[in-house]
Amino acid sequence: MARIGLAVVMGYLLGSLPTAQLAALWLAGVDLRRASTISGSTLYYEVARWAPVPVGLIDVTKGVVATALPLWLGESRAIAVTGGISAVVGHNWSTWLAFRGGRGLSPFLGMLVVLFPPGALLLLLALGIGRLLHRTPMVVLLTLAILPGVILVGGGGREVACGAVGMFGVTVAKRLEANRRPLPSDPAARRVVLWRRLWLDRDTRAWPPA
Repeated sequence: MARIGLAVVMGYLLGSLPTAQLAALWLAGVDLRRASTISGSTLYYEVARWAPVPVGLIDVTKGVVATALPLWLGESRAIAVTGGISAVVGHNWSTWLAFRGGRGLSPFLGMLVVLFPPGALLLLLALGIGRLLHRTPMVVLLTLAILPGVILVGGGGREVACGAVGMFGVTVAKRLEANRRPLPSDPAARRVVLWRRLWLDRDTRAWPPA
């Protein structure tokens, strides 16, 4: 239990480092906390189109370290998965951002790079296709839904598949929670907004510019 707890704490602290927020402040004096998400995609639209590249690489590295360090110390793949998913949780609900954050795809990619590289390639492909179709949230959600099965069929192991199930659950929870944005008081309008949050990752039907 102590080892699992250490992996959770280490992963969470690594993931919680607010790289997008720090980059926005340093590069343009922009506070991303006023936006719906504090992530590389918001950095893209609010600061500079090149800025998400180094920030994304750092965020992927956080997932790599949180996953690889337990393995390097001789721990099991299950503990490595725990570290990787904890980094995702830290990224999404950072203690430095009043428990707000991004969507956790970058640290999850880092976890997959260590434990199941084909899954990382599949997720990158989904991001590219979603970008081309201007439907990234929808394509990513569907990919995360099928990823546990892909991991099992591809020989990635039950532990990694369970981690992918956890990532799907974290993604759904984060989208619906939406950094604690208020919901409409009308029940019908609330259901519509929650549906849009789940599939479009936003409260309205509008899509960001290409």
